[in-house]
Amino acid sequence: MGFLQHLDELRTRIIRSCIAIASGMVIAFYFYDPLSTFILEPTLRALPPDSQLIFIRPGEAFSFYLDIALIGGLVLAAPFVMYQVWRFIAPGLHATEKKFAIPFVLLTSIGTIAGAGFSHYIMFPAMIGFFGTFHSPALKFMPSVEYTFELYKNLLIGMVLVFQLPTLVFFLAKFGLVTASLLWRNIKYAILLIFIIAAVLTPSPDPWNQTLFAAPMIGLYIVSIGIAWIVGPKREERRSDLNDSTKLRLVIGAMVIDRARKHRTVG
Repeated sequence: MGFLQHLDELRTRIIRSCIAIASGMVIAFYFYDPLSTFILEPTLRALPPDSQLIFIRPGEAFSFYLDIALIGGLVLAAPFVMYQVWRFIAPGLHATEKKFAIPFVLLTSIGTIAGAGFSHYIMFPAMIGFFGTFHSPALKFMPSVEYTFELYKNLLIGMVLVFQLPTLVFFLAKFGLVTASLLWRNIKYAILLIFIIAAVLTPSPDPWNQTLFAAPMIGLYIVSIGIAWIVGPKREERRSDLNDSTKLRLVIGAMVIDRARKHRTVG
């Protein structure tokens, strides 16, 4: 395919993805009331009794419902969008690599759902609950819809990206860029980095809350090690490749020595 053909293919994939997202938004907007209740339930549970969220700008509540519809549309269309991404990059792959379409769509979809679930049921309620502890007679906790949903959205996106780690490792291991032994040897550094990230994301200085946030990330890293061990090249294959490489070097070396001897004889 030429450059213009690639652009036309990209345009087609983008248009199809946008249509799928728009269709998902229409479906999600139809259920905006139960969806908004579902999203705001952790915040309402953390607020003092008889409290509620407020909005101070005229279009703030409407923007909130549109954002809910957008997130719902993205979640509903995620498998189709990932499939369009794969169809765009598939022509540049070998025939043996195209069979990864199903694992790509499946793993990214599972990572998206798992990350969103962890953010909604664990991370966001814990964070709002911590902020709600500062409520006092002098300081009344009355969060606005806009800022509350912005925090919810940022955490959701962050956790969805974090939960794509097994998918990333799957393809890196499949193409021989990482191995299970490499990940295992560096697990102590990975755990240290994970706890640093958890300390940054966790508003509470309580080590138990930090451990609560870090535990799924450590679990994802261990799962990634297992994935790399399953899909990566086995020891026999690596040994065969190494033997083939060694044989090739020996053949090349013998050819160079033979040519040097002939050159000396002629001289």
